[in-house]
Amino acid sequence: MVAERNQAIAGSGLETEPLITELAEYVASPPAHSALAYETAWLSLRDSIGVAFMAYDHPDCTKLLGPWIPGMAGSDSGARVPGSSLVLDLMKAVFDTGALIRWLDYNDTWLAAEWAHPSDNLAALLPLSDYLCRSENPVVITIRDLLSAMIEAYEIQGTLALTNSLNAVGIDHVVYVRVASAGLATRLLGGSRPTIENALTQAFADGGPLRAYRHHPNTGSRKSWAAADAASRGIELALLSLRNEMGYPRILSAPRWGFNTVVMRDIPLQLGRPLGSYVMENILYKVDFPAEFHGQTAAEAAVRLHPAVRDRLDEIAEIVIETQSAAIRIIDKTGPLRNPADRDHCLQYIVASALLRGRLVAQDYEEGPSSDPWIDKLRSKMRVVENPEFTRRYYDPEMRYIGNALQIYFNEGPPSERVVVEVPLGHRERREEARPRLSRKFREGLARLTAVRADAIAAFLDAPWQEQAGRPVSDLMDLLASG
Repeated sequence: MVAERNQAIAGSGLETEPLITELAEYVASPPAHSALAYETAWLSLRDSIGVAFMAYDHPDCTKLLGPWIPGMAGSDSGARVPGSSLVLDLMKAVFDTGALIRWLDYNDTWLAAEWAHPSDNLAALLPLSDYLCRSENPVVITIRDLLSAMIEAYEIQGTLALTNSLNAVGIDHVVYVRVASAGLATRLLGGSRPTIENALTQAFADGGPLRAYRHHPNTGSRKSWAAADAASRGIELALLSLRNEMGYPRILSAPRWGFNTVVMRDIPLQLGRPLGSYVMENILYKVDFPAEFHGQTAAEAAVRLHPAVRDRLDEIAEIVIETQSAAIRIIDKTGPLRNPADRDHCLQYIVASALLRGRLVAQDYEEGPSSDPWIDKLRSKMRVVENPEFTRRYYDPEMRYIGNALQIYFNEGPPSERVVVEVPLGHRERREEARPRLSRKFREGLARLTAVRADAIAAFLDAPWQEQAGRPVSDLMDLLASG
């Protein structure tokens, strides 16, 4: 480990701004976390690994894996990538892990003023833990250590997202992945609190990438690897800071040039609540549908209506979708959809596919299924309207519902039932209902493996987390990495 000087941030004598101080204190000396937080982190780890394995069925993802320069795979002491035999330099292993976890937009989710997928931080934490366990001077990172770091990374990203909307200024949410990953990576690498502060300021100094690649007319596959890139950059900034690279004590509040002015348009960043384990305890899971989360309940409503409409498609006059304001801003799309990334972020496509087929799976976004003429016929009959009560409950911190309602009107006769789904299956209020289906989703992710290997991975991750808490993360990676 690189020796470090516990010097004042930037060596400038300036006092570090309070938000950076609060984040660094939380990373350096986190509070005790609840049993629920650890149990949920264990569930999120399993869920993320399952969806990562699913991504191997998608060539647009797998073409990105491996060293950027052929033949530069690294050494035996590098970091491994789940589901592969790759041993890569740390930053590329982080990128590959992140691309796998996020590719299908099926990993856990957080919705607030900003939208987020906090398990994106696992891209940094899992390979880094594996690397540290297997390095020349090993540092044993246990499963409990990993779960603790997950809770804290989720909390940083999610708490920033509560009140600080990057999407409102056209910037992508992966900024918060970079910040959380940089802070937690610095701690795992042995950094002191001043070094953590430096790393956090460096992460904010990068500014923010445009959200353009998530929205019409530019929606594309970068949205599936942007968080991987952010996590990798977080690791890089942690390593720079551990070499005594200076920090920037006024990176947020500096007049004209600071993050608050340039990125947030003069709206100061603030933490939406005290840092603890709130985000992990209330995380959302995508259980049945690999689709943008604001459309999850719409997909559920459409699947429920499928039996009533499947034989009457040509009789449909209008399809009314009631939704929240956030869904209208993100996934209300008309016109051509150019690729799977465009389709899984289109509320009308999500509903049309689920109505037509009585299901919604990742393959339904591919060129073959999407070319079914009924998809666009159904989309053309849709009217999307905001339901103000859905919007209110979406932003209520005690509820955080993501409601949609769906009703079909026919050329003749009465309309269909109005199906209302306010609480998605992956919400905390439906967690127990979701557990068996999350287990099924996880096993579906392992279906590409041999039965022996799938059973070994499942035995490790299906066990109560307390049984595995003291084991090094490298034991888990031994099972996940194929030799």
